[in-house]
Amino acid sequence: MGGAVTYVSFISKRLGKTVSIISKVGEDFPEAYWQLLIKEGIDLSWITKAKKGKTTRFELEYNKDLKYRTLKLKSKAPQIQLIDLPKQSRASIIHLAPISGEISYEVVKKLKKTTEFISLDPQGMLRRFSENGVVEPTSKTNLEMLSLVDILKSSFMELKSLTREPNMKMAIKTIHDFGVKIIIVTLGSRGAILSVCGTSYLIPPCKSRGLIDPTGAGDCFIGGFLSEFLDQKNVVWCGCVGSAAASLVIEKVGSSFFGEKEEIYQRAYAIYEKETKRI
Repeated sequence: MGGAVTYVSFISKRLGKTVSIISKVGEDFPEAYWQLLIKEGIDLSWITKAKKGKTTRFELEYNKDLKYRTLKLKSKAPQIQLIDLPKQSRASIIHLAPISGEISYEVVKKLKKTTEFISLDPQGMLRRFSENGVVEPTSKTNLEMLSLVDILKSSFMELKSLTREPNMKMAIKTIHDFGVKIIIVTLGSRGAILSVCGTSYLIPPCKSRGLIDPTGAGDCFIGGFLSEFLDQKNVVWCGCVGSAAASLVIEKVGSSFFGEKEEIYQRAYAIYEKETKRI
């Protein structure tokens, strides 16, 4: 089992937060996965099972050193519609994690009215699919949605594609100019850049026991960050917790290991006190 909402939800629960998922799956979604999420205490009441529909699935293939991957779309669920959203609800933070363009501007606009903060991982907005499902990057993206976003997390490659700016500082400035207050640029084994209203910090990677599977590391980063941000913690500390969460998930295959709260905090303290710096 993978999926951005899975990784973000598991980490948020590990850090003591209440989590609900809004999503759409097909009738083929495995019951074992459903029960695993319920056992973790994640609210699934707003997941729609589309009749005769299929769950979005990707095949991931990594190179030998696990630094690069290719994705192939195997099946795709229907888009999330306005009717799929909760009629009356309030959330402290809503994190948007599209993986195949399933969230529209209208959906985000409605969700914006129900929360104080909107967080976005734009990866699913930056993908196009060939006839055989191979995922290719695209920069043909409607940036209007960014005006609704408070926090954005992306890789540097995604940020360049989103802004069409090859320089990181200019790309970050472009996103800030839309009104996005906090930007996180993940750099893999080099950590992450955290930009808060134009002031940037280097969040170093936490030491890990080994790299087995890098899938979901970025999702765990933002899950850890948002969980601490919810408690109004220092944003650099929030970044360190995100780095710690990412360092744990890569030690096992898939969404099978997230560590415990105490270990996440222990790793975060190790870099917060010594290694974070303003750049």
